Amino acid sequence: MTRTAIVSALREELAAVLELMPDEQRQVVAGREFWRGHLHGYEVVAALSGIGKVAAATTATLLIERFKVDDVLFTGVAGGLAPGVRVGDLVVASEFLQHDMDASPLFPRYEIPGTGLSRLPADQALTATLSRAAQAALADLPHLLDPAARQEFGLQAPRLHRGLLVSGDRFVASAAESQALQQALPEALAVEMEGAAFAQVCRDFGVPLAVVRTVSDRADDAAHVDFLRFLRGVASPYSAAVLEHFFKTLAI
Repeated sequence: MTRTAIVSALREELAAVLELMPDEQRQVVAGREFWRGHLHGYEVVAALSGIGKVAAATTATLLIERFKVDDVLFTGVAGGLAPGVRVGDLVVASEFLQHDMDASPLFPRYEIPGTGLSRLPADQALTATLSRAAQAALADLPHLLDPAARQEFGLQAPRLHRGLLVSGDRFVASAAESQALQQALPEALAVEMEGAAFAQVCRDFGVPLAVVRTVSDRADDAAHVDFLRFLRGVASPYSAAVLEHFFKTLAI
């Protein structure tokens, strides 16, 4: 049976997913928490990666080498960059890039030394299934979120986007930083701190990866406002709903 890793950076992002696992068993390795169990009958290992690319790379390696996962699903939040990517929207990554990777002049800006690549693709089949699950979760929105949360964060007709997700070891939280990223990487839909690291490790080991992110802010001066409330009231229920639809789709 396939063993799937389900990963988030923060406990609040993963909380609702853990509630879906009837038999989870907690294990701590290298200071990280892992839960082995099942979700809709499928064997899973849920994990908290921690924040940033180094923490993400360590967690990805542990999942593959220690827990022997066959594929990886990463879920959490991101800051929207592209026009039209609004708070409450879902972004499914088709490819990843480290926006703070710059080994020039030895290598072109953004290129990962030794690979000849600046962009790493998500697994197409896994991403297609995750995209269908994300679309189904959005269709459930009226029943998924508390009306007060929808009103507080102005969630109206959230949409699904697919495309470039960029990662870096800083929390983008100013309009100036956000605009600079948009100008340098106009195709980037959203920014976060772990996805590209997971993509690099999964590529090295030949393990399929798919990532879905809930847009929690516009990566601007208001990015920190009510962040934890958004995680608990919106992002965590979104993650649980997307993953439920994902595993139900596998069963069909």
